This record gives sequence, structure tokens and C-alpha cells, in this order.
Amino acid sequence: MNNFTPIAALIGGVLIGISASLLLWLNGKIAGISGIANGALWAKSMNERVWRMLFLVGLIGGGFIYLMLFPNAIHPRTGFPLWLVGVAGLLVGFGTALGSGCTSGHGVCGLGRLSVRSLAATLTFLVAGIVTVFVMRHVLVVA
Repeated sequence: MNNFTPIAALIGGVLIGISASLLLWLNGKIAGISGIANGALWAKSMNERVWRMLFLVGLIGGGFIYLMLFPNAIHPRTGFPLWLVGVAGLLVGFGTALGSGCTSGHGVCGLGRLSVRSLAATLTFLVAGIVTVFVMRHVLVVA
């Protein structure tokens, strides 16, 4: 919480909400990043693959542009073993497959649609995150 910037967080949240709303309104698609990434790899039609790839390019490109405009805004955490980061990434991928979506799909879009399933998934994500941080910091004492 030392680097919390409420204005930047508010702007980011509004931009996420606008883009998720536009994707739903204009394309009828849910802005769940794990589902979009999965479809970019395995979509049956080229049109389906193209919009998903463009969405992902925009997502990564937006982060890159932000980093270029504000180079001191992001300070990556260091001190984590690469194998641990890899295991964490695999577990996140497994969790999104198991939960039929990720925090963006359930937490942003699903809760906005008042989905009970998305509420259960989002609460599960939050509890799992809290438990993971507790175990990493107080049991395993990793950074």
C-alpha cells in the first residue's frame, strides 16, 4: 500500500470497465482474458482468432505504452526463484481452466451481470489469494 495511487487506480478501473462493456455491447463477447487467450490459440474460425489476437496485442501494447510514458511507475518485484514463478503461472492456468474463467471474466464482467456463479468464483479467487500470500509470507517465508 506504500505506492497506492487512487487516481491511477480509478482511471485504470474505468478503462477496464469501458473496454469490457464495449466488447460485450459491440461483439457480444465477455472480456475474460484467459478465455480470450485460449480462443486465440484454438479458435476454429479465422475471424474469431483475429479479434482475440488483436485484443491481446492491445492488452500487451497498452502496458508497453504505459511503461514508455511513465518509466518510473512500475517497479518489478525481485527475489523470487524462477521455478516458483513458473509453478505459480501453471497453477493460475490450471485454476482458470478449473473455474471456467479468470478474475477478469468472473470478477469484472460476471459480477457486473450479477452472476451468482461469478460471485462464487470471485470469492474463491480472493480466498485462494489470501491463503497463498499467508503461506508464502508466514509459513514458507519467501520474500
